[in-house]
Amino acid sequence: MSNNNEQKDPDQRPRFIQVVHSVLAAIFGVQSGANRERDFQKGKAGDYIGVYVVVVVAIVIGMFIVVNMVLSAAQGG
Repeated sequence: MSNNNEQKDPDQRPRFIQVVHSVLAAIFGVQSGANRERDFQKGKAGDYIGVYVVVVVAIVIGMFIVVNMVLSAAQGG
């Protein structure tokens, strides 16, 4: 399937899943030029900032949990 089918109306704002996809792609540095252009032209900054904050908090909490599990296993308890 082509990305041309993602949005039928060219003036439509990006959907929530597209915002999440764009934020994750930007975090890992693999955002495509077409998606970046769509985000800047049709997206609202608040949507992207909100999703970014939630994703970063989730990553930090996940790392905290993993580090605690590894330290607990290394100490034998």
